[in-house]
Amino acid sequence: MDQLSDKGRRIREMFDGIAPRYDLLNRLLSLGIDRRWRTFAVRQLQVPEQGRVLDIATGTGDVALEIARRTPASVRIVGEDFTQGMLVRGREKITASPYAERIQLVNAPCEAIPHPADCFDGITIAFGIRNVVDRPAGLREMCRVLKPGGRAVILEFSHPRSRLFREIYYFYFRRLLPLIGGLLSRRSAYQYLPDSVLEFPDQQQFREMMAAAGFVNLNAYDLTGGIVTVYVGEKPR
Repeated sequence: MDQLSDKGRRIREMFDGIAPRYDLLNRLLSLGIDRRWRTFAVRQLQVPEQGRVLDIATGTGDVALEIARRTPASVRIVGEDFTQGMLVRGREKITASPYAERIQLVNAPCEAIPHPADCFDGITIAFGIRNVVDRPAGLREMCRVLKPGGRAVILEFSHPRSRLFREIYYFYFRRLLPLIGGLLSRRSAYQYLPDSVLEFPDQQQFREMMAAAGFVNLNAYDLTGGIVTVYVGEKPR
């Protein structure tokens, strides 16, 4: 974990602090829609029998568990996160699930994935790429550890295209979300969330970043009016 910058360490400490109520607030603040977003993202994977999947920024393990539910029993999953507090919560959920033997957790940042090249059939990262300080490096690492033809699926908050819906969404995101989050957890963390989303590249810019990192066959799917986008790219064969 020595590879983290000062900003990366601050982000890690913030997520450590909100880990105990992270799942509750995700469900509350998204009105439960976050589950459908994750399910859609996982469906974009193409994992063969005996395959391996890496879930980056796994947090408390929601996506890793969803992958396990939707793939053959022979598929193995690695959940990776740079926040120890999140992994502790994730381990509790995974141990209580039917998939404990299929999911391994690793403490590491996206910019320095501790696995050899051409290792995974699929990679997911949900609501984590905007927290990667060096995004180009993180995307290059994701491409490096994918097998040729392997698919990366990235779920991230986005910018709604409708002007009216965007204004309503931004009001909720900037005003109400930090207030609600602050009542149940750390207000600073839920102020960081809208700030980090607003500075995140738009769909076209992010696809260009993925292409620059080596991904091909790029697609983007807007969900719930563009609140989130699922980006899909493949490593060249």
